[in-house]
Amino acid sequence: MSDNVILSLRNIRKRYGAARPADDFSIDILRGEFFSMLGPSGSGKSTILRMIAGLEHPDSGEIRINGADVTNVPPWERHLGMVFQQYAIFPHLDVAGNVGYGLRRSGLDRAARADRVSELLNLVGLKGFETRRVTQLSGGEQQRVAIARGLAPGPDILLLDEPLSALDEKIRREMQAELRSIQQRTGTTFIYVTHDQEEALTMSDRIAVLNQGRYVQCGAPEQIFRAPATPFVARFFRGSNLLDAQVSAAADGRRDVAICDRRIALADNGRPADAGQIAVRGEAILMGPAAATADLTLEATVVSSTYRGLYTSTDLRLPDGQVMTATQSGGQPLDVGARVAVGMQAGDIILLDADHAAPGAN
Repeated sequence: MSDNVILSLRNIRKRYGAARPADDFSIDILRGEFFSMLGPSGSGKSTILRMIAGLEHPDSGEIRINGADVTNVPPWERHLGMVFQQYAIFPHLDVAGNVGYGLRRSGLDRAARADRVSELLNLVGLKGFETRRVTQLSGGEQQRVAIARGLAPGPDILLLDEPLSALDEKIRREMQAELRSIQQRTGTTFIYVTHDQEEALTMSDRIAVLNQGRYVQCGAPEQIFRAPATPFVARFFRGSNLLDAQVSAAADGRRDVAICDRRIALADNGRPADAGQIAVRGEAILMGPAAATADLTLEATVVSSTYRGLYTSTDLRLPDGQVMTATQSGGQPLDVGARVAVGMQAGDIILLDADHAAPGAN
């Protein structure tokens, strides 16, 4: 295993009756990265996080931290920190007491513990809050306390299980930026569980999209957002259109793709492209005169068109009956029933593989 790999999961399985929150799950997470596990409810992300923490035990498989097998090691010996959705801070302790709680077994003397607490409160923007009762804090401030407490013992990895979901939108956005900043300043490996696409895209170095106990795609945020591998990933990130297409092999690693009887040759990027579908994001669809410059041009009928402030959203019916949504910055809504030219550039059309889940590799 590479020295740069801090956590390795190999062939992890977990069953609860018919449910399989971890189904032969394997992945490597790198030292110092902000890694997010993203997926809908029931995809297995929280169960996998709890198995990393030692709060759940896999039915089979292996968990390694810094090269050591910790599969059967109790949670308190794994040198991990954890931040929960509901904070789990102690209401009978003040802020300093909460942050310093995990240091009691560290062997530090009282003065050193106080210095560490002060350092962490400064890190999370709560300097001067040492004696404040946690019941007097806002939700965002309480979450900062929980993060500081998780970091206090200097863990190898900080595990975060949907820690921002209980916050309102404004505070949640602020905390996204703050969490990313804290992770970069400390260099601690963060493993973050969320069902929120924007959170994962905003903060992560890499994202694994999970479904039914396996990941279906793992990569950098822009790669997953711009080039979804499967229909599941394309649907999960809002704004992608999925269209049925006829896909056949062509020369030189390319694919011949037919959409509404219009053909275009696309690079296959090493994908089998056996889903018979393509994806194109709404903002990449050209309309009107701009469509004449596109690599693929179709004629469509406006089904609906809505002004949404920063952009206009237009539903378009293609000649074969499929409907896709185009989004344009600004602009005016189009008349329902109007005929309009729509175009797509080859580089914006993504060939999709079938919804196979990937059990292994990083």
